[in-house]
This record gives sequence, structure tokens and C-alpha cells, in this order.
Amino acid sequence: MDLVTIVPLLLLGVVFYMLVLRPQKAKQKAQAQMIAAVGPGATVMTTAGVFGTVVSTTDDELRLEIAPGVVIRMVPAAIAKVIPVEDPDDDTGDGPADLSTPDSLDDSAK
Repeated sequence: MDLVTIVPLLLLGVVFYMLVLRPQKAKQKAQAQMIAAVGPGATVMTTAGVFGTVVSTTDDELRLEIAPGVVIRMVPAAIAKVIPVEDPDDDTGDGPADLSTPDSLDDSAK
């Protein structure tokens, strides 16, 4: 094989690595770090969409309370994301919005 046929194959391999393999490895690393950081008391969502609070963890399983008194066993890889704890004192305006607007037509304009 001459250089003209090898170079496009090498470029294709590099592009495949950059677009597919590298992002996948980064995603796996981030998932592993998230799972390692999960501890008792953390609220999580599983890959099945179940929300719960972590009761205990080991290397190969965790116990998740999904309702008062209902605890299930799961593998840590089933955690999709950790739900951040909301600060009850944080007043960001998440409550009902004040939709009242000043009246644009007043009697003095007549």
C-alpha cells in the first residue's frame, strides 16, 4: 500500500477517536466520579426514573429509600444523577408570580 491510501484511513481513525471514543471516556469518568461522591442522605434519580434518598452504600450496592419505610437495593451504576439540595431560605422567586400589571388606560388620558 502506498502513502495515498494509508493517510485517509489514518485520518478517519483519528476523527473516529476524537468524535466518538474520547467523549465517551470523559462521560464514563464523570459518571464514576459522581457515583463515588454519593453518600448517605443524598437524593438521587436512577436510570429507571426512580427518585430516592441513599441510606447506605458499599462498593457493589447501595440502599435507596424510595418511600417512607421502603428501601431497595441497587447497583451504584444505576444512578443517573444526584439531585441538588434546595436551600429553604433561598428566596429566588420560585413561588407564584405576581401577574398584576398597572392599568395602562387611566381616566386622566381622556
